[in-house]
Amino acid sequence: MDTKSILSPAEIQHFHKHGYLIRKSAVEEDLLVELDKEFDQWMELCRMHDTNFGTTVDGKARFDLEAGHTRDNPKLRRVANPADISEKFQKVLWDSPVTDMVADLIGPSIRFHHCKLNTKFPGMETVVYYHQDHSYDPHTNDDMLAIFVMLDDSTVENGCLRIVPGSHRDRYSHFKDGEYVGAIDAKYNQQFDRNSVPITADRGDVCFMHTWAVHGSQSNQSDLARRLLICDYTAADAYPLLPPALPSKYTGKLVRGEPSRTARLREDEIEIRTPYAHDSFFGVQGQPSAT
Repeated sequence: MDTKSILSPAEIQHFHKHGYLIRKSAVEEDLLVELDKEFDQWMELCRMHDTNFGTTVDGKARFDLEAGHTRDNPKLRRVANPADISEKFQKVLWDSPVTDMVADLIGPSIRFHHCKLNTKFPGMETVVYYHQDHSYDPHTNDDMLAIFVMLDDSTVENGCLRIVPGSHRDRYSHFKDGEYVGAIDAKYNQQFDRNSVPITADRGDVCFMHTWAVHGSQSNQSDLARRLLICDYTAADAYPLLPPALPSKYTGKLVRGEPSRTARLREDEIEIRTPYAHDSFFGVQGQPSAT
């Protein structure tokens, strides 16, 4: 791919000032249709299972089902690392203009870390409590971001992502009573609700979010599905301090630029999470899976 800058200086400045950026029509419709076909096959597969299933590289389930899942009412809430099992997802995340935009923000050399596909179908109760991604995967520096590819229109009613602008400059604990819970203390919720902005966007739009940006989302209160492809990238010289919380067989894959033999260190004080056995961060945050 051509690695010349795609994002404008104003867009890059917005990302670094506010901790996020929305780019309209970043993924072409023909690519989205290919992802839809893969997803539809996975949904049919879910009808054959009663509990979380599939296996990722660390032995955890790939397909995470919300409590109440049935054959007639499938409640797939996450596919862990779809790029591990789909070349179509690889194309979008490794070899599309989106990857060049990531390089504009934290590059020029970047590595793939992991990805996941989160869903909120009508009637599902899944929420995402406010948190910062860096708490899950601390690195030697924070030139890291997540992208959110809208596979459906994202609205306030169907539980869109909410981000607190400027919060990437702040640090919050993700522990409670000495245990890593993957969420910020609920005492901040009113403050975050008041200051957050809803990331309402159309199918094919992409949101780029800094690794320290505080974000969360509410449940789907509409009759429209909300599917979100999420991918984390790091600068090539950002090295992990812990094994990945959601490891992919491609974690660390260089997708733009040149590899780095050295780790760049940024002075900071960060919590180091404790290991957890849950299949996904929904379990860490206390939301039950199908049993």
